[in-house]
Amino acid sequence: MSGPGEGKKLLRGAKVYIHEKGKSMARITHIDIEHPDINKIIKPKEATYAAGKKGGCFIGLKKEMIKRAEKLIKK
Repeated sequence: MSGPGEGKKLLRGAKVYIHEKGKSMARITHIDIEHPDINKIIKPKEATYAAGKKGGCFIGLKKEMIKRAEKLIKK
């Protein structure tokens, strides 16, 4: 895990949950990351991909998502 650095924006107040299958309407066990800025980057029903990395995971973004993320960072 690399921590804070140039070009990184901390999402204070982000909530991360392991959501268990069969509870709170989950059809499969998955990880929820909840923060209002996430929906400014990844719109509801859009799909992307994730990969594990040392200390956490990496969420890859598609071209349109990258544009939205870069606008958000510049604010």
